[in-house]
Amino acid sequence: MAQNKIKTKVLFPIGVKLVVIISILFLASLGAVIMLVSAISTEDVRRTAEYNNFTINRRAGSHAESAVNSIQAGVLMYLSMVDRIASNDMEQDFFSHNRNIAAIWTETPPAYGPVKTRYIPNESFLLSNDINENTLTTYFNSGLAAATGIMMLTNASPTLEYPLLSVCFIRENIEGNSEIVKVVFSPEDLSESFGTGTNTSFIVTDTGDLLLHPDTDLVLEGANLSSLPVVASLQQGAASSRMQISFTDDSGESYFSASYRIPGTDATVITTIPFTIIFEAVNSLTKQNIFLAGIVLFMTILFIWFFSKTISNPVRALAGAALQIESGDFNIDLKPKHKDEIGLLTESFGRMTGALNIFGRFVNKDIALLAMRGEIKPGGLPKHATIFFSDIRGFTEKSESFTKAFGDEAPDRIVHWLNEYLSEMVICVEKTGGVVDKFIGDAVMAHWGTASTAGSPEKDAFNAVKASLMMRSALNKLNQRREKDDTGNPIIQIGCGLNTGIVTAGQIGSEQRMEYTVIGDPVNLASRVESLNKPFGTDILIAEDTWKLVGDKFITEEMPPVSVKGKTKPVKIFAVVNLIGADGPQTLAEARKMLGIKVPSNRKADINAEEKKYKIQES
Repeated sequence: MAQNKIKTKVLFPIGVKLVVIISILFLASLGAVIMLVSAISTEDVRRTAEYNNFTINRRAGSHAESAVNSIQAGVLMYLSMVDRIASNDMEQDFFSHNRNIAAIWTETPPAYGPVKTRYIPNESFLLSNDINENTLTTYFNSGLAAATGIMMLTNASPTLEYPLLSVCFIRENIEGNSEIVKVVFSPEDLSESFGTGTNTSFIVTDTGDLLLHPDTDLVLEGANLSSLPVVASLQQGAASSRMQISFTDDSGESYFSASYRIPGTDATVITTIPFTIIFEAVNSLTKQNIFLAGIVLFMTILFIWFFSKTISNPVRALAGAALQIESGDFNIDLKPKHKDEIGLLTESFGRMTGALNIFGRFVNKDIALLAMRGEIKPGGLPKHATIFFSDIRGFTEKSESFTKAFGDEAPDRIVHWLNEYLSEMVICVEKTGGVVDKFIGDAVMAHWGTASTAGSPEKDAFNAVKASLMMRSALNKLNQRREKDDTGNPIIQIGCGLNTGIVTAGQIGSEQRMEYTVIGDPVNLASRVESLNKPFGTDILIAEDTWKLVGDKFITEEMPPVSVKGKTKPVKIFAVVNLIGADGPQTLAEARKMLGIKVPSNRKADINAEEKKYKIQES
């Protein structure tokens, strides 16, 4: 079996293990670093964002406080002067310096006598912004909410359809009576502090009504933000006038918020910033780090994978070589590629396989492998097997011819001649699933159905007879390359004898030397059947028990019955001519002609020879 045909499969290759282990360590360490850096960066950004949000809120709150106080102070001063001096020039002068004021309304409460109202419009503002005075006076007459010492802020935008606020407070007039003052003004001057940006600042009342917001549509529709957590906290009194909290709105968006209560009013300035904006840079940095980590991990995996090949490939080669040995192929050429521990192991393994290859030539390799796999149990077992014996005709004379022709070189030439022949015979046995038991000089003993079986005694017997025909064919091809009288490479003719029966198969020998073989009467009969080939002028003979199993698959001719020592009845013997339907000889006569075997005279057979142990019956 060629080494490149051996494929080893493992569940977890070394390369995969290294990649997984290094990747886990890499991800764990780098992930911890990224998380730590992200946590530290997040905390730093959080503190910075809170501080910036708080600062922006303070600035917006101070600006709103200054604007409201400025309007109150200006209106109070103007009304005080009007109480003393009535002049149109004074009105024009006031509005020229306070262009953001749309109108002033004063009202004396009923507690001080008849209700007196005063309406002071900024004609220029109303005209330029297309504000209807009737709507404005209706708004003033709708009721004034005021409290002593507090400026009440109201969103006038929904009624007047223009972004306007109103501030209502109580003053003491020249007569010493309390007077309600309501001023409608434009918050345009606050646009810088309450404009759009990363931070959003807006003003709400204690009731949650929106007064000022970068989104003008919300102001015009008179939105109420009581549902906003930060506003709800203010309404519940859970927060101080200046605080900073985080909250999540109904859409799931989280915010930082800072609040600034405008002193002397019922309004609070709130500044918020979304978490997404605050942590956008941190998240972007984290994504970049993860991306870079992915690239580094990919490069690391590639490096580890290719580096692991320097380990896994030699190990895989060793595993493949081990499987070759397990399959019975000791012809392995392993050479170390690296001067490391695996290279040393490869070199040692190569020497070991070389030794096994040499050792395998001196033992029955197939049997050794079966024993190694535990397929052959200790002790003897009955087996229904077919036994085979073969022998070279005239081997003694051929050996003497070698000695006479080559002298001291004769042994080496005889061995080379025999090995060439035996190699072909062994191939025929192994191809058909048989086991070569032993070589007895020029003789071969083999059996089928012992160490392994084709499935039934019939199939084993068929394979054994088929192997004999394969030997005939292989020997013919060898003989075609030989000269008839070539002393150094003489033509070989063999006789094969087969018998089938119950034998005892097992490992026989001692603790130091043991071999797997078969014993029993069928073995002895097979040996004696083989010796009948010469007097019968045949090359393949099978006993009756074998013929009963496969006689219908081969062309056979029955020979005269033979009395064999140890048998009370004559044994029927059959000559095998060919496989039915195959090309080649179809009769025994044709087979003898093809093989160059002369027709014998059975009457001249020496039936009394002790070593032959047979007697041919007269027909």
